[in-house]
Amino acid sequence: MVTTVTRPLWQIRLTRELPRYLLCALSVAGLAASARFAIAPPRPTALKATQPGPAPADLAAEGYAALFARRYLTWNAADPEASQRALEAFVGPGMESDIGLQLPSNGEQRVEWVEVVQAREPAPGAHVYTIAAQTDTAGVEYLTVDVVRKADGSLALAGYPAFVGAPASSPAQLPGGLREVDDPALRTVAERALRNYLAGSESELAADLASGAHVSLPALDLSLQSLQRLDWAAGTGAVLAVVQARDGRGAQYTLAYELDVAQEEGRWEVSAVQTDPNT
Repeated sequence: MVTTVTRPLWQIRLTRELPRYLLCALSVAGLAASARFAIAPPRPTALKATQPGPAPADLAAEGYAALFARRYLTWNAADPEASQRALEAFVGPGMESDIGLQLPSNGEQRVEWVEVVQAREPAPGAHVYTIAAQTDTAGVEYLTVDVVRKADGSLALAGYPAFVGAPASSPAQLPGGLREVDDPALRTVAERALRNYLAGSESELAADLASGAHVSLPALDLSLQSLQRLDWAAGTGAVLAVVQARDGRGAQYTLAYELDVAQEEGRWEVSAVQTDPNT
């Protein structure tokens, strides 16, 4: 027995043409995806840093370490009690009296200045500071001081100090491969601006400054002797000037300055000299 089923013509056409429609749709989608990758290729997502950033400076701990270094390195063999009194606030349980410092039979030493030159944090709340101390007898000495911030927020030594060497350094390395400024107008403006800057002539300097520029003049008045070099800094928008200058006592200096410059209506203007006084 044969059963005849009647269907609308549009259904018959759709069933017959559906595979072709699907193939065309897939082709269009593939072309669109290819165009998208060609115009705007995907970029790798930056990985979040897993290393913690540097610990914020603990100025109180730095000052504590510097004060200890000054008192530790200041002594007078004729008055050992003075040294003991100066250090007694730092002595802790299990630590030798005077932090283990035994003075020689004669002589004295004074500290002219101290400065923190290195710092590291081996554990949260623990600091190791390298202190540079200028003494009047031994010259510059370097001392490491361990400081811990206790649970109640107070500061304490975390051990005995240590004499160490200076932080690593190497000879000066001047920038190379710079392009010399060959624009006479720019050289004139840079030299004139530096002459007025070094001399503290604020009103004269203003003539070469860009609108809105902020410049802080040096406290030491200097007279510009010569502009030795003027090169373009790496990138654009700044020049590096090497000059010779003399102070009122006759001392002569070779100095380097970076000037931010730009042309405004065909005229060179200076927007900054070496530092930004607002930061």
